[in-house]
Amino acid sequence: MPGYHRLARPGVLAALSFTLGLGCGPVEEEPPLPVPEPSAEASQALAVPGFAELHHHMFAEEAFGGGWFHGSHLGSLTSCDGGLPESDHARVRMDLSNLLDLCPNSGGVDLSGVPLLSQLFGIGGAVGSEFIGKIEGTEGDTGLHLGRATVHTQWPRWDTIAHQQSWEGWLRQAHQGGMSLVMVSLVSNEFLCKALPYQNLKRPCDEMADVEVQLQMARTFDANNDWVEIALSPSHARNIINSGRLAMVLSIEASKLFGTKDWRTELDRLYALGVRSLQPVHQLDNRFGGAALHNPIFQAAQFLENCYVDYDCGVTTDSFTLGFDVYRDAAGNCRNTKGLTADGRALLQAMMARGMLIDVAHLSEKGLHEAYALSQANAYYPLVISHGHFREVMNPELADDEKTTPSWAVRYLRQTGGIFGLRTAHDETRAYTRSGVANSCQGSTRSLAQAYEYGRQGLKVPMAFGADLNGFIQQTRPRFGDHGACSAGFKAEADAQARQQTVGGPARLGTSFDEFGLAHVGLLPDLLTDLGRVGANTTALAGSSETFLRVWERAAGPRSGMADAAADIDTSGVAPYVSKATREAQYPVLCGEHYAPDSKVVGQECRFDQECISDTCTADGCDAVGVCACDSDSDCATGQYCGYALNEGKCQNKKPKGASCLYGRECLSGSCSWLSCR
Repeated sequence: MPGYHRLARPGVLAALSFTLGLGCGPVEEEPPLPVPEPSAEASQALAVPGFAELHHHMFAEEAFGGGWFHGSHLGSLTSCDGGLPESDHARVRMDLSNLLDLCPNSGGVDLSGVPLLSQLFGIGGAVGSEFIGKIEGTEGDTGLHLGRATVHTQWPRWDTIAHQQSWEGWLRQAHQGGMSLVMVSLVSNEFLCKALPYQNLKRPCDEMADVEVQLQMARTFDANNDWVEIALSPSHARNIINSGRLAMVLSIEASKLFGTKDWRTELDRLYALGVRSLQPVHQLDNRFGGAALHNPIFQAAQFLENCYVDYDCGVTTDSFTLGFDVYRDAAGNCRNTKGLTADGRALLQAMMARGMLIDVAHLSEKGLHEAYALSQANAYYPLVISHGHFREVMNPELADDEKTTPSWAVRYLRQTGGIFGLRTAHDETRAYTRSGVANSCQGSTRSLAQAYEYGRQGLKVPMAFGADLNGFIQQTRPRFGDHGACSAGFKAEADAQARQQTVGGPARLGTSFDEFGLAHVGLLPDLLTDLGRVGANTTALAGSSETFLRVWERAAGPRSGMADAAADIDTSGVAPYVSKATREAQYPVLCGEHYAPDSKVVGQECRFDQECISDTCTADGCDAVGVCACDSDSDCATGQYCGYALNEGKCQNKKPKGASCLYGRECLSGSCSWLSCR
């Protein structure tokens, strides 16, 4: 095929060598990769099929010194040890409090109002490991997780943050289901690496060393599989997709980008090895610019870099911000004062000269304004946000984060001809009244539909997925089952909403997505399907690979100016947020706990009789947990009867002709004669 190019040969690809004692050796030198010439077919820019995922951590098992994840992207997946003592994954160090002692002023920092940080640094790693993965609706899969050890049933699920979500079989499943382009982000974070048990690390904590390992893994994966190929240009990507293969675009996400090396030399070297996108800034401020504030873990990490506490406004607590120099903007928001540095502006200019994709997903608001000005000066070079939340439609707690994307930033994307990767989030959203989708299952595809339709109808921004799988973050929750369905709000609401999904539909897909949510990359096609089933218009999302390639072509080719005036952005139609406390007060209370009446069927976990449609729960006492039991056949589904003796209280499937029986109600025929169904 014209323009066809395999990235490398197996003999060229050698693994990184590491010296004894976790020492890190250099990457073997490899020849630069020729960029394929556009074919005649590609030059016609025929639309490619399929959807794009813009933020995927395929090889993150080697992030954080290789000491966090269980499970490889290759080979056979195996169950884990459940986080037993001395486990090789999902744990932080026992002595994290010592990290803060590196700063002489740490004794004056009161973290008691920040549960996550007080657990990690105040009590220690044993409690902190349990706390990291715990959010509303789940205990998570970190620390001791004996009930989350078995692969395919107990992991992965939507709440997985410490087990593999990007196994090669799942990636191929996603491709076969319609994903034709994936941007793979080579990632690490030095602070998270330093927080892990020493014995779990494969190498010293060095973000770029981890990135190099993942880069080698990506090239090896390309060389060893004929159904996927690393794309080096837009036309090359078109050829790959049109030949029925998966196009993989390589990106880097690291706070200590390029380490201390000369960044110009490193940019040339990494470009020659196939990298086509960068985030100039990740979680921490660096020599290129300031980071958008969000998670307090990274504020603590920034504090350990500079021992600085800012009292101008509070993000870490109401009264102070750790690590970052902040100011209060005109709207009263606490924001990072740091924008792009001189090196940051030069880096973006160098990326533009190479036609690379500039990912501003983690850039501070000030930095984003400056990146836009630089884009304008370069004929509106496209800016990309590979993974983000639309600020106006998110719940207030999340919307307060600088990391969320406001409508003015979307205007920048549209004017520069960029694209937005929508996070497949697990969070509460506000209802977008024009979505046509009832916001009646918090954290599920119904919530995602609010954000997606707001982006499509209100902001009118080109979108693809920005899932962030293997990214240390939870994913879209299920609408059915007992594994956190509709659980982004609070328990009583989750129970009521999950029951409504069963009664009101749409019905289950019949795949593991139904009860596990977005557990792994192979279920992205299922998410897309369910998003459409609940009522979202997914036509553009389903064809987002073409949209992405046009953005890349704009970066690589000549531009005549602004891509889109973006004068039609409409942020209206977002319903006011009703607090959890107000919503929860609408539910009745027993034993001091709110509950949803008649929300559980036989066999589901319950606390009170009143939760069960059968009015019978086996729990005994206020602190007990039981299951809903049947009292009569009417409590069971069609084709079932209420069991007796050893199966008392359990619904049983009715029996076929010839099966043993005592009563006619046990039989499909309704007749039992001589201990046998007729």
